[in-house]
Parts: sequence; structure tokens; C-alpha cells
Amino acid sequence: MPAVDVLPVSELGRLDARQVAAVTRLVQAATDVDGTTPLDEHVLLHLRQGGDEPTRNLLVADAAGTVLAYAHLDVTDAVEGASAQLVVDPEHRREGLGRRLAQRLVQLSPDGRLRLWAHGEHPDAAGLAASLGFTRARSLWQLRRSLYSPLPEPSLPAGVTVRTFEAGRDDEAWVELNATAFASHPEQGRWSVDDLHRRMAEPWFDPAGFFLAERGGRDSAYLVGFHWTKIHGGGLLDQTHGHEPIGEVYVVGVRPDEQGSGLGRALTLLGLRHLRARGLPQAMLYVDGDNAPAIRLYEALGFTRWDTDVMYAGRGGAAAPGPS
Repeated sequence: MPAVDVLPVSELGRLDARQVAAVTRLVQAATDVDGTTPLDEHVLLHLRQGGDEPTRNLLVADAAGTVLAYAHLDVTDAVEGASAQLVVDPEHRREGLGRRLAQRLVQLSPDGRLRLWAHGEHPDAAGLAASLGFTRARSLWQLRRSLYSPLPEPSLPAGVTVRTFEAGRDDEAWVELNATAFASHPEQGRWSVDDLHRRMAEPWFDPAGFFLAERGGRDSAYLVGFHWTKIHGGGLLDQTHGHEPIGEVYVVGVRPDEQGSGLGRALTLLGLRHLRARGLPQAMLYVDGDNAPAIRLYEALGFTRWDTDVMYAGRGGAAAPGPS
């Protein structure tokens, strides 16, 4: 096989089924070695379901079609700038593939700005980012807690009731509530009905674990909060998780005028009790490292920090979000 430094970088739009399968095998190989998936849910959804047309996929493959390195570039956020994630075959790391992809990602970003995610806080990612002038801009904490330990009884605010999500009835109302609850969040608050439907099409989606809080009477009820749970791993989400199933506090959102009422805590507990009733031993969640109120809430409910994803940001340089 030719040296990897002479293999071309292919720049593609949507991938075909064969290419998706090759990238999926690469992701699995990296996950097996690193213990964490190198691509987040957003990218995995785009791989499987197509995604936004401006998205760019970068591949380095050998003559047999085996993908040795892959990068996903999202240029749809004109405010925050382009964002990217990449993965390199563990057997071909430190051969320059990650650096080549990262440099090309910067060139392809519309204004030279680029945000690169490193999943699992890999030390090689931090070293390479620093050497190329990128700085640590954001941390996303993964927290976990045992579902065997006691869970307090949920206590809903007066006038609030809870039911589960009904597809077709709640879609638009939920998207509106999500946008209101996460108005300042760089990703979550931008979800559209199409983004919701992409997730509803996934094999892990279960409306029985999607809780909606309402206020008002039967004819005037409106949504004030929600807790969307997920069960993944063990083949329930996709083929990139080789561990036993684990429950996830996927998203908890509360209307701003309901904050401080205890609704977020009650919804979190309802979801955790649901996951425990499904026989799961453990639950996880993601939270921004600078979201002190949310971290305090989750720590009070028994969660502790497990791992960290890091975003590196820069202009005119390049850094790889994983071993190169």
C-alpha cells in the first residue's frame, strides 16, 4: 500500500451506502481502542440519514476502499463558525493524517474560523491543538450515577401534570418549547422539526421515555417542561457502542418562567425512575462545564463527573480533535 501521506483527501457531500459502511467500521475501530466514540450523535445521524446539504465529508482511503481517516465539517452556523470532528484509524495514527484533514478543514471553513471537538479529552488532541494555535473554548462534561442507589420521590409544582410525548400532536409545540428553554444554547436551541424527526426515526426512540410537563386545564394546557430519556449501548442505539445498555438523561428543558419551581428536578427524577424500571443499572448525561446551576442539580441527585469532551477554537490554524 502507498504511504498514507500520498493518499488523496476526498471531499464529498452526502456519502453513499458503501462509504457510510466504511466510515462506520473506522468509527468502531477507534471506539474499541479509545473507549469513547470519536463522533457525536449529530454527526452519526447525518451519516445515517443524509443531513444538511452544505455538510462536507472528508475521506482518506486506501486502494481497497478502506477508510483510514474521516472528517465531518458543518458550515451551517454563520454566527459561531464552522465546526468539525475527525477520526483516524488507530493503526495509522501519528502518520500525519489528522493534521492533513484538520488543515483542509480550516481551508474549507467559510471565514477561516473553526471549532474542533475532541471526545474523551484525549491528551494527543490537546497537544496538537496547542501546537497549531487552537485554544480550549468549551468543555462538555459527562456525568454518571448508579440507578441502584435511592431516588427521591418527584414533587411537581402545583398545577403541573406530566404525560408522555405523542407523535404528530406534540412535534411543533415541543420544538417551540425546546427553543425557548435553550435560547442561549449554541446547538440545542436551534433544533427544527426535521431535527426532531431524525431522532424519532432512530431505533432508540421511545415515546414512553419522553415526558412532557403541562400547565393549565384540559382545553388550555401548554407545555412548560420536558425530560427526554434515551437508552443506548448494547446494540440499542447503533453499532458504535460495544458496552452494556445505559440510560441517558438526554435532554431536560424548562420554560424560563418555571425555573426555580423545582420542575427540572422533578422531571429529572421521573426520567431516572423510568430508566431504573427498564432494568438499567446506570444513567449518564452531558452538561456544559460552565453551567454551574445544572451541575449543582445533577450532583445533588447523585451524579459525578465521568469524562469530558473539549472544543478547541482557532482562526487560520488547524488542530485535530483526536490522535493524528
